[in-house]
Amino acid sequence: MARAGTLIESVMDDIESKIASRAYLPNTRLPSVRAQAKAMQVSISTVVEAYDRLVAEGTIVSRPGAGFYTSGPIAPLDLNQIGPKVAREIDPLWVSKESLEATPDALMPGCGWLPSEWLYQTGIKRALRHLARSNSLDLTEYASPKGSQAFRHFLQRRLLSQNIEARPEHIMLTESGTHAIDLIARFLLSPGDTVLVDDPCYFNFHALLKAHRVNIIGIPYTPNGPDLERFAQALADYNPRLYITNSGIHNPTGAHLTPSVAHQLLTLAKASELVIVEDDIFADLETTRAPRLAALDGLAQVIEIGSFSKTVSASVRCGFIAAKPDWIEQLVDLKIATSFSGNRLDSEIVLQTLTDSGYRKHMEKLQSWLAKQRMTVSEKLMRLGIQPWIQPKDGMFLWCRLPIGTNATQLAQDCLSKGIVLAPGNVFSQSQSAHDYLRFNVAQCTEQKIFDVLDWALKQQQ
Repeated sequence: MARAGTLIESVMDDIESKIASRAYLPNTRLPSVRAQAKAMQVSISTVVEAYDRLVAEGTIVSRPGAGFYTSGPIAPLDLNQIGPKVAREIDPLWVSKESLEATPDALMPGCGWLPSEWLYQTGIKRALRHLARSNSLDLTEYASPKGSQAFRHFLQRRLLSQNIEARPEHIMLTESGTHAIDLIARFLLSPGDTVLVDDPCYFNFHALLKAHRVNIIGIPYTPNGPDLERFAQALADYNPRLYITNSGIHNPTGAHLTPSVAHQLLTLAKASELVIVEDDIFADLETTRAPRLAALDGLAQVIEIGSFSKTVSASVRCGFIAAKPDWIEQLVDLKIATSFSGNRLDSEIVLQTLTDSGYRKHMEKLQSWLAKQRMTVSEKLMRLGIQPWIQPKDGMFLWCRLPIGTNATQLAQDCLSKGIVLAPGNVFSQSQSAHDYLRFNVAQCTEQKIFDVLDWALKQQQ
């Protein structure tokens, strides 16, 4: 727990926070008294007293002639202790909790999902009725390790429509897209490895990667894809193991990867051992297909993942991984070790919904609704001086710059007091360089109150 007041307590807090974040594991040798004093710009006597107090508390031990070492068992993992401290309104975990626990009357233009009434509930109900009437083992039995063969055949056809060739043995089902990334991270990463992410990117990537104790490097994102010069420099400087991105509808910007950037990106990746994870969760919202890295690469260095939480149901969860067969076999082993089996019932509900005769027509209507809503919301925001970074071709997101001098975190605090949950830009930014941006979900911006409260909150900062 942080102490207020003295320099001695500041030194103690520094050591304890590093133990809590697992930067210092048990039996780690601490910096010498002189080195700690220099690093914190305090006197040697201050560090001596701080170390002595920590010894008295049992936090560290003194080994005569060898220095000071951490003691005790490894600290329980606390994600809030990893990385620099940030305001709660730009803490990914806090923003997620605030959106998931919001009261029914809260308005959430910052959340990342569609309103329930915009989803294909008719298809879900039809699938539930069908399963309730059947004698199917889907109601009671464990799933096979890779998941439903019928679903994997469906995904084979679906991926082929995006020019990604993946036979059923190249595909495994997961509980969600987040579960897919977590399995891949467990499979490929060790603590201390470097992972590249887009800056900005989906904020839960930050939180999940922190849990795997890796070094996260943000690559500036442009309207056409990642900044290739900065990407190449990061490859040279950090020798990263993984890069996670969206090629289709990018979250939070709504941008599409262009063919030219896709080809150059893969050329850079092939010159290293970098593995790319392509998260394709918004594929069904696209009207204009962006190139897929997995199609260009043939699943050699690219792993394709996806889920249906955004277009079918966030309650009935199912995702997938498509990768080369030997990796799939090892990922299946890891899945069995960590969760034993997938959710057979959920996957069957999702498959029946996706193959329902009305799903395609519903998605066409949804794409049309979103296109109209993007224009409507853009116009309302621009009247307030809030400018979209680009006008996306598809999807639900607008990445918007606030008027000069406006701080998104403060704006979020003010709007939250009026029951409006926003998503400040720095939630998505590894470099914390998006302090004057907000992500808006146009599907969640149908109430005029949102724009009235924004107008009020903007005036508070003038």
